[in-house]
Parts: sequence; C-alpha cells; structure tokens
Amino acid sequence: MGGANATVIADEDRAARWRAVAAATGPADREAAEAGIRRAYERAGLAAPERIVWAGSPLAATAAVMVLTGQGERLPGEFAERAAGLLRAAGVEPVAGAVGASVREAVRTHPWARTRQRLHEALGAAGWAGRWALTAAPLWDVTRGLTERIRTGVVEALTADQDQGMDSDQGTAARLALLDAVLGQHDAPWLAAVADEAESDPLAGVAAVARAAGWWWPYEKAAIVAERPVELHRDEAGRLDRGDGPALAFPDGFALYAWRGMPVPAEFLGRLGELTPDRIRTEEDAELRRVMLEHYGYERYLEESGAQPVHRDETGVLWRIALDGDEPVVMVEVVNSTPEPDGTHRTYWLRVPPRVRTAREGVAWTFGVDADAYHPERET
Repeated sequence: MGGANATVIADEDRAARWRAVAAATGPADREAAEAGIRRAYERAGLAAPERIVWAGSPLAATAAVMVLTGQGERLPGEFAERAAGLLRAAGVEPVAGAVGASVREAVRTHPWARTRQRLHEALGAAGWAGRWALTAAPLWDVTRGLTERIRTGVVEALTADQDQGMDSDQGTAARLALLDAVLGQHDAPWLAAVADEAESDPLAGVAAVARAAGWWWPYEKAAIVAERPVELHRDEAGRLDRGDGPALAFPDGFALYAWRGMPVPAEFLGRLGELTPDRIRTEEDAELRRVMLEHYGYERYLEESGAQPVHRDETGVLWRIALDGDEPVVMVEVVNSTPEPDGTHRTYWLRVPPRVRTAREGVAWTFGVDADAYHPERET
C-alpha cells in the first residue's frame, strides 16, 4: 500500500510541475530552449540545426514556415514581408527548401512512441492507465482547448483579409504548416505521462524545450521557435476569459480575445461598458448576444427591459426573455429563506432550460428532480 501511495503522490507531483509549464508566461529561456533543441536532434541521431530562428508568436512562426515550405505566396503581403525579414535576420534565406525537410517525426513522434511502449510494457495496461489518469488526463482537455484556439486564431489571422474564394486554399496551407509544429509547453499533458528527468531519456530534449519555450518547428537545417505568451487569463473552468483586454497575448502583438471561453472580436470588449437592453436585443449574432447578457447581468436586463413574469408560485417567479434567432433565456427568481446577518433575504436568479413552464419545475430541475418529486422540508 505504501508503494502505491508513493507512486500516486509522485504522479500527482509530475502533473503539478507540468501544469505550471503549460500555463507559463513571459520570455522564453532561449539558452535552455536551444540546448534542448540540440539535444532532441542528437537523441534522434540527427546533426544539430545550423540556425535557430526565434519568432514572437505561433502566428509569426507559422508565416515563416509557410515561406520555407513554398507557401509564401498564400500569405497576406505584410505577413510575407515580416516572415522574410525574420528569416533573413537569423541568417536563413526566405525561399522554399532553404532549411530542408521537417524532422518532427524523428525528433518528437518516434521517441514518444518508443517511450510510451516501454512504459506500457513496464507498468502493464492497468498501470499505464493509472499513470495517464493521474498525470496527463488532468491537463488534457484544458491544454487541448487552448492549442486548438491558438491554431484557429493563427488560421483566421492569415486568411482574414483575403478574397473569399481564396480562403480555402490559404487556410489549408496554414493548417498544414501548423501540423509540423512541436507544441513546446503545450505538449505538457503527454510529457507529464512519459518524460522523466534522466539524461538518457529519449525525450529529454523535447521536454527541455517545453519547459523553456513555446511551439517549435524542427527542420533538417534549422528550427523555428515561438516565444511563450506574455499574458494568459482563464476562468475557473480553464477557458480563456477576460473582459478588459486579450485573454491570451504574445510579445509580437498576436492576441486572442474571449469571454468565458467564447471567442469575441477585440473591439467588442471595448463596447461592453456601453451596453443597453436595446443594444443587446438588436445584436444579430446569438453567441455575442449571450456574452452581452452575461456581462450585463440577467437580473439587470430583466429589470430594465420591461420583461414580465410568466409564472409564480410558492417556490419563486419564472421569467422568460425571448431572443430573435436563439432559444429564450428562462430564469427562476428565488428568495433565500435564511436571513442575512442584517436581516434581509438574498434574491437569486437561477438559469433553467427553455422547456421549463413553472417556477417549481425550474427549482426542481436545479436539484435534478421532477416538479412532482420536489418537496423540500425547508427552502434554503
């Protein structure tokens, strides 16, 4: 039992360390990252890259990769020019084939597969499942969601100002460039499960880069490396979330804006302080309208929009807000029977499904029971 407990504690410690890596912000440790890159190439039996090119974000790095893989003509003009300047400054000619082929499989994919197989054989199926559950699984969904949001942001930035007819080819080219990336700090979930601290670890170089930098692209003659973000703001569920600026920002200005995980335009957040019930009601985008309602407050919207209750009983008052092009917002207003220290009773607003027709049904739903089965001894 003691050995099992020690293993659990060790695995939880690994998860905590790699969680910190995944969420790290601030300048990359370039010296450590470059040493890790050289070690990763060495472990793969490859010569060290002749050049290491640093980019201010995954967006800038992806543009540079597109230039080097013959897709530069698909970039918007300003991105192509910046990418060429970035490469020249690092001593790399901005032409297709200048850095050779991608070596991602040799540097990252094959060592990962071998290490995973070795651990699976050593731990057995149940032991490996336990290791994954304690180390990788707690980080997986949140980190995967973040990486997908970054990928989407990169593709959107590289296709935003182009003719509609070209978007498909441009988006495909950007996505293909992103497929060559090693995710650096955002490879934390699977590194938590398989990497160790030993110098002999086949993944020692990849893990060192992850602890020191962001995404990177390994090629035969060069590696393109992106800086880590300088800002990261998330809610309690791990979703990107900020109401007064970028939720994720990189040093070169590439940024993502979000409200409780919902992507929003940058200028949208600046107008949230000017919201009125009429402005909310006339917003055509249903998702943005939901963000507006959450920011404005459902209770305030009900009070100021002249909404009428649709049902009332001893459990509370049911309100319904009709929204064009979207399901209605239905809420139950309830009063806490337990008084506050000052003798007042606090009012709560509970969001319930649109199918709810009575206040009792809505309150019962929040407890996971049917209206007929809801008979509290005391309302709290």
